[in-house]
Amino acid sequence: MCSSHSEKPAGTSQAGKSAAVSFRVADMTCGHCAATITSAIEAGVPGARVSADPESKLVSVSGNGDAAKLAKLIEAAGYTPVPA
Repeated sequence: MCSSHSEKPAGTSQAGKSAAVSFRVADMTCGHCAATITSAIEAGVPGARVSADPESKLVSVSGNGDAAKLAKLIEAAGYTPVPA
């Protein structure tokens, strides 16, 4: 959901290494939503490479982080991630 509708602060903490992880985020509806999710993940997992596409509703993360940590960061940003 776009932060203009509801805003929640993103979490910020370190996580370990992992392979690429993908989530379906049905409530990511626009470019602003994608940027919010990207910023939340990048702040919480420095070095992560994030691809957030509101058209396909997919968020993919490679680099550092694990699925549980990434899901928590997306949730803290105000969105609902489902493993893809």
